[in-house]
Amino acid sequence: MKVIVVKDNVEGGKEGYKLFADAKKNGATTFGLATGSTPITTYQEIIKSDLDFTDSISINLDEYVGLPEDSDQSYDYFMHENLFNAKPFKHSYLPNGRAADLEAEAKHYDQIIEDNPIDLQILGIGRNGHIGFNEPGTPADSTTHKVSLTQSTIDANARFFEHEEDVPRYAISMGLASIMKSKHILIEAYGEDKADAIKGMIEGPVTTDLPASVLQNHDNVTVIIDEAAANKLSNK
Repeated sequence: MKVIVVKDNVEGGKEGYKLFADAKKNGATTFGLATGSTPITTYQEIIKSDLDFTDSISINLDEYVGLPEDSDQSYDYFMHENLFNAKPFKHSYLPNGRAADLEAEAKHYDQIIEDNPIDLQILGIGRNGHIGFNEPGTPADSTTHKVSLTQSTIDANARFFEHEEDVPRYAISMGLASIMKSKHILIEAYGEDKADAIKGMIEGPVTTDLPASVLQNHDNVTVIIDEAAANKLSNK
């Protein structure tokens, strides 16, 4: 893993942008995207740039189960508001969380990934070490699947909803094996509350108790973290 420690998420966004720009320059055509507060500064830098994705494909990590696309809490809505409206792609794929057969949708999504190998995948990390919605205990060989969200993830996402009971209890997410197929993985984390997860991801054992630790087995991972998230690393 290549670890880049920055002052804050604004500086981190500038570093994240450089990886997208380099990937485009080197012929990348498919980008794996994430939602949540973490990648927003990277997306903001992309929006300010002259990067053109109209010849590129995006594949998102996950989507809530049951929310309509036009819900302001759906990840489809998030991506349009924070990137796609300003930087449209040739085609943007997100899991269909309203599919009648979620198992069939998961298999369909894995076929999309198979047909469009991801050149650069951006990730955030949860306080419990989840990536995508792959919670602790998720097998390393998991592919796209329906996920029952843990209470800690529901609690973390509750700030985006009017009431805690409005937070979806399920999502459909790329699995760990799906993510690991990406040629280059960028993971960003900011804030002291991510320090334990970052330490475990980089310095701890590879274990299903901390799903992000599987990234130690990937040969091209860039980690962008601020000083607070890096605080517990042995080699800062």
